[in-house]
Amino acid sequence: MITFRWFGSRDPIPLTHIRQVPAVRGIVSSLFDIPVGEPWPLDRITALRAEVERHGMSLTVIESIPVHEDIKLGRPTRDRFIDNYCESVRNMGRAGVPVLCYNFMPVFDWMRTDLARQLDDGSTALAYDDAALAKINLSRGTADLPGWATTYTSAALKKLLDAYRSVSEDKLWENFAYFLERVVPVAAASDVRMALHPDDPPWSIFGLPRIITSGAALERVTNIVDDPANGITFCAGSLAADPKNDLPGIVRGLGSRSRIHFVHLRNIKRTGPRSFQETAHPSELGDIDMRSMIATLHETGFDGPIRSDHGRMIWGESGQPGYGLHDRALGAMYLHGLWEGITGG
Repeated sequence: MITFRWFGSRDPIPLTHIRQVPAVRGIVSSLFDIPVGEPWPLDRITALRAEVERHGMSLTVIESIPVHEDIKLGRPTRDRFIDNYCESVRNMGRAGVPVLCYNFMPVFDWMRTDLARQLDDGSTALAYDDAALAKINLSRGTADLPGWATTYTSAALKKLLDAYRSVSEDKLWENFAYFLERVVPVAAASDVRMALHPDDPPWSIFGLPRIITSGAALERVTNIVDDPANGITFCAGSLAADPKNDLPGIVRGLGSRSRIHFVHLRNIKRTGPRSFQETAHPSELGDIDMRSMIATLHETGFDGPIRSDHGRMIWGESGQPGYGLHDRALGAMYLHGLWEGITGG
């Protein structure tokens, strides 16, 4: 199923416009006003689903229920936040939403250093460069930076970064396992599939540990709790930022075990070591063979939700960086065409 991300009532792109994109019948959304760590009420999830269905589509994926930093840090308060997370997952199941996309990135979610890199065709796209990241001054907090669910003041951010100084990669793995061991059984009992998103970009930033950076890491995640409910979001753009990642191999390894529950497909062009810019979706414009991605997913029996991920800003459109209507709609139709051509339906 081709899906489309929608940011709820705050999104300048209404569901009426998304409904007009041929082949898009699934919506990926979230509840954006609930504080991180608080349980999601059933009636709110049900209302979101009803709003989507009123426009002739289905609420297919929640992206995401953020994981509280106390869980990642392994603090004594984590059990309370894990209990709240489990209640949110149960309510997802009660509301009939089948897939939860989430991540386990410390402090910062996806990170870019340029929200409007001008491409040769005059469009603008998201971009990342490690050298530019090194020049970012975090003493002002996170208010001016992209990519996460929570905004921190300079004092709060310093305190949080200091707390992570004692968290190694091994410790973060330990804390993640503690989380999965408690949440996955609840997800399985609730008919919810957990779909972990890889770290974006797939390497350490600001000295923080990042562990979900490769196919081996994703395999390790699914083996911590070996249950079909414990799966991944295959994000081609995130993983491709590191040229060492074998994308078709990752799909075959996890797809053969039915552990890919959600797919993000976008293209990137690597512009140097730990440097890349996002592009339009077609294969020839970036470093990802999109036909190969669709063909390999089909070979492994994948039949779940796929979304055209970030898009460029084109045709004079403005809005939330990476999430305009026009280029994501083009991407959705490109992916649909590939799928139809390869699968015959």
